[in-house]
Amino acid sequence: MAGGRKNKRKKIAEVNTLPNVFQCPEYHETQLYDASGQRLDLKGHWNELVFKNNNPITLELACGKGDYTVALAARYPDRNFIGVDIKGPRIHAGAKHAVEQGLHNVAFARIKIQNILNFFGTGEIDEIWITFPDPYPKDRHEKHRLTYKEFLAKYEQVLKPGGVVNFKMDDMDMFHYTRDSALAYGCEMLYYQEDIYSAPLEREELSIKTFYEKQHIADGRTINYLRFRFKS
Repeated sequence: MAGGRKNKRKKIAEVNTLPNVFQCPEYHETQLYDASGQRLDLKGHWNELVFKNNNPITLELACGKGDYTVALAARYPDRNFIGVDIKGPRIHAGAKHAVEQGLHNVAFARIKIQNILNFFGTGEIDEIWITFPDPYPKDRHEKHRLTYKEFLAKYEQVLKPGGVVNFKMDDMDMFHYTRDSALAYGCEMLYYQEDIYSAPLEREELSIKTFYEKQHIADGRTINYLRFRFKS
């Protein structure tokens, strides 16, 4: 246990020094800090201040270790990718890996997802990925699910018109909930597939497997995927 705490502290200390990590130390703040401690107003300015280009931006929400963020960035160098998670030790692996690979189209934002409107401008994002989030199975915790209507309203604001949300999940109840929540919100379902590995993959990037996905597959769970966009 002591070794685990020491390793966690080491990861937190190191993630604070990584140039591709931007953090909000106080939840009420609306600005982020870089590794040098400089306070940055990145809302609406990610391309200008972080990536130094005008390429499309993809968010991975609840990115965990950043597996999808980094893998997508390596495959699509003409796009920018931001992994979002609140846990520093989680994003440590992905952020460090991106630096070691020399991937300049990757950044990580250590923030609460419910606060994304504080850090991303209207129409600033082209695409969102949500991979294996906490399903919050109890009904009383519905508002914490990342595809609850209040979260969808935030995604609609930060996405450009026609921007899409990709959702990959092992938990079938949460998968069905996301489908129903998106349709009830008025979204257009672009693709829906249960047990995606039982047939040829619809999209090449679905072959990326996160740390958690590999565990789910080893446990015999099926992996499911859907894709939708906001009609507005």
